[in-house]
Amino acid sequence: MAQAAETLDLASAIDTFLTHLSVERGLSPRTIEAYGRDLARFANFMAAARVRTVVAVRREHLVAFTRFLEREGLAPRSRARALVATRCLLRHHGALGAAGEDPLEGVSSPDFETPLPRILRSDETAALIEAANPSTVLGLRDRCMLEVLYGCGLRVSELVELRLGAVDRRAGLVRVLGKGRKERIIPLGTPALESLDLYLETARPTLVKKSLPECDAVFLTRRGKAMTRQNFFVRIRGIARIAGISSDRVSPHVLRHAFATDLLEGGADLRAVQSMLGHADLSTTEIYTHVSRARLRETVDRLHPRGGRRRKGRHR
Repeated sequence: MAQAAETLDLASAIDTFLTHLSVERGLSPRTIEAYGRDLARFANFMAAARVRTVVAVRREHLVAFTRFLEREGLAPRSRARALVATRCLLRHHGALGAAGEDPLEGVSSPDFETPLPRILRSDETAALIEAANPSTVLGLRDRCMLEVLYGCGLRVSELVELRLGAVDRRAGLVRVLGKGRKERIIPLGTPALESLDLYLETARPTLVKKSLPECDAVFLTRRGKAMTRQNFFVRIRGIARIAGISSDRVSPHVLRHAFATDLLEGGADLRAVQSMLGHADLSTTEIYTHVSRARLRETVDRLHPRGGRRRKGRHR
């Protein structure tokens, strides 16, 4: 591939790389869009430096690009992501080492702290689910979505894209197509399974009558169409307000975090949680162990006779 890269201009190289990400690696449109933005910025910078092909990229160009990103005011995480996209582009086209050197050798990514995920306490999660009113069709649907989201740790895109054929109610399992089109099977807990049975037998038939042609998505809108991420985001914020929880603390992804954290605090194996979350890298899952430690610290500070908060109160 290095030989072909010698005459491949940067714009064409980026186009073929993004096509590869979409068709062969099956990355989501949002991920590809993010790569596209970063690589467009890289291409514009290289064009100003009169660098027209991937193999013409040298270490000094990458160092200058890194400094350019910093001058532009991009956050360290955004700068690091742009360099990752650039490295992947060059590697894909065989440009790493094509001219006898790796242009990214010695070009370090910006350091940044990985923030701990926002989470809800277990009692807050329970209050959120209970706040969805099961006496109405839409309320029953919302409660079911919350139960499945929290009970399986799904991404919101996986939740709204769940199809009837992916649910095995007898075995209590759901089959999910995650990032990179990787399939995983996740068990449903008893509350989630009971809520799903009730929704499918009572509420969904009412909603599906409004759909022509009939939609096979598990979760439907009031018009019988597949639920969207945006619609559910608005719904969950409204439910949070009913539950007395600040809406800016709640999102579909927060329930995914709560799923992972509560499992680990209950003694679950890290590898099992990684499998259920669909994380390719164990280090991504390990961040939840830090969240658990933070919760333990808070518990000691708040409840132990010599915890931090009580100690402060005694030394006035």
